Amino acid sequence: MKELKWTPEHLEDLRYTGYAYLRQGKYDIAINFFEALTIIDPESAYDAQTLGALYLQKGDPKAAIKWLDRALKIETDHAPTLLNMCKALFMVGRKEEGLKLANILKKESNLAIANVATALILAHS
Repeated sequence: MKELKWTPEHLEDLRYTGYAYLRQGKYDIAINFFEALTIIDPESAYDAQTLGALYLQKGDPKAAIKWLDRALKIETDHAPTLLNMCKALFMVGRKEEGLKLANILKKESNLAIANVATALILAHS
């Protein structure tokens, strides 16, 4: 950010633009924005988890795991990121890890996450 002479507002503008492309379903363009953001602001869990979710949406679970893992190293207990990690683990055939994580998430207070985790357990057991 110092090299670019950017303020936090510049980063937020970039995030909003990337998110706007995400909302339009233009995932390849959104990925470019969030990859740039992870370079400019490598400590942002939001950018890394969003990038992981985008790769998951595009059907690239290996790339998703890379970015979700990075996000979880920054913010260890973020249920939506953990749920996306769970889905990606199942997609790459890491069933035991996926089931272990899903069993933790089925106790989540957020019912939307708990219900999806329960459905994943039922689908993969």
